[in-house]
Amino acid sequence: MDSYTGQSSKLQKLVILALLGTISMVLMFLKFPLPFLPPYLKVDVSDIPALLAAILFSPLAGIVVEALKNGLYMIFTGVSDPIGVVANFFAGVLFIVPVAVIYRKGKTMKSLILGLVFGSVFMAVTMSVLNYFLILPAYSWFMGWETMSADVKWMTIVAGILPFNVIKGAIAGSLFIMLFVKMKDWIEQKSVRQSAA
Repeated sequence: MDSYTGQSSKLQKLVILALLGTISMVLMFLKFPLPFLPPYLKVDVSDIPALLAAILFSPLAGIVVEALKNGLYMIFTGVSDPIGVVANFFAGVLFIVPVAVIYRKGKTMKSLILGLVFGSVFMAVTMSVLNYFLILPAYSWFMGWETMSADVKWMTIVAGILPFNVIKGAIAGSLFIMLFVKMKDWIEQKSVRQSAA
């Protein structure tokens, strides 16, 4: 592979990542609450483009798309709640990285489904731990609330955050499987080309 081809491949990858980051940011605006969970917890499917990047290129590429998404979202909205954006970034990374790692080992539908199940559970459990020790205390501090007691944090996680993240992972995973089935040949062709580049 000559240097021109290598530079062209890198440029194409950067363009794709920028495009996926932008699409991901737009999808972040399309949020909806779940009727049986607290209204401040809203589901979006903005992790799907990042997951596509992680499967096409590498887990690091997916992390780049997650960072682009949240960075662009903060710029466009002038968001007054940076903690929620940071939490969204970590949740996305915790979801997509295990999926990409497991899928890329087998590169089959079975490995994809296994990765999506593991990624959803891993993200939900880890985000519960992060919420208990870091995110909920940071919210309390940022909003000027009284420090949450251990019981309040525990109930918030068990009754809201944990089921929310499991459902969010299941929705994103189900939609990604449908997308993958339609784009399977293209994804496999691109993945082979990238690994050869």
